[in-house]
Amino acid sequence: MVPPVSPRDDEKQQDDRRLARLMEAAQDGDRAAYAALLRELLPVLRRAARRRAAPSDVEDLVQETLKSLHQVRHTYDPARPLLPWVFAILRHRAVDAVRRQVRTAGREVAIDPERETFAHAAANTGSEAALDGAALRRAVERLPPSQKTAIELVKLKEMSLKEASAVSGMSVPALKVATHRAIKSLRAALRAGE
Repeated sequence: MVPPVSPRDDEKQQDDRRLARLMEAAQDGDRAAYAALLRELLPVLRRAARRRAAPSDVEDLVQETLKSLHQVRHTYDPARPLLPWVFAILRHRAVDAVRRQVRTAGREVAIDPERETFAHAAANTGSEAALDGAALRRAVERLPPSQKTAIELVKLKEMSLKEASAVSGMSVPALKVATHRAIKSLRAALRAGE
């Protein structure tokens, strides 16, 4: 026996169908429909993000979700409900944010303010030379196309291998190899001072 549909559930389904129609129009190039869709999704995403993120991270999560939605909007199937698809994107971005925080926390060490160093070179005794951003950009530009794509997507844009594979058309193993080779090439180029 199918449980009766509550008025609230019926309202949610109508909202979803309306939003799905806006998305379908947006997929067909209707900019006004896309703008209306984003305006209507914003408060919905904020409410959902508040349940998944710290208050200081809510807006970042919403913006990352909107950015991802924009990048993958062509993959939405209008025959399916829109909001579960959008919430799945939000969930993935929330997981990515936690992964980034864990990676960052693993590389950073809290220090007391009195142990901080100063801008003057003589005050800093670290063995690593300061990385020249322009040299790095030049080295990235000289990489073969597949390695450059892998570095940009996986390392600079911090996409997962699966996401980068979907965007680039390269397989996950090919992306891993290209990323490894690119990092090796960049280290060699920066050591050589190119």
